[in-house]
Amino acid sequence: MKTTVEIPDAVFRKAKTAAASRGQSLKQFLNHAIEAELGHERQKGGGTPPWMKFVGTLSKAEAKRINAVVEREFEQIDPQDWK
Repeated sequence: MKTTVEIPDAVFRKAKTAAASRGQSLKQFLNHAIEAELGHERQKGGGTPPWMKFVGTLSKAEAKRINAVVEREFEQIDPQDWK
C-alpha cells in the first residue's frame, strides 16, 4: 500500500542516514522501524530489538560522519528537480 506521510526534515535526514549506514533503502528502513515499534508494543520489558543482535550499531564517529554527508547532500539543489 502506498501512502503519504509528513515527516519533519530533521527526522527524515536521520532516517535516511540510518538507512544508508545499514545498506538499506529508506522504504526498507521505515518498514523495519514500524514493524519494530509495533513489535515493541507487544513485548514486555522492552530489551534490545532482535535486529540489533545481528546488525549492531555504528560508532558515534561513523554516525556523525554519515550524517554530515547527508546534510551536505540535502543542501545541494539539482537543477533537474526544478524543470
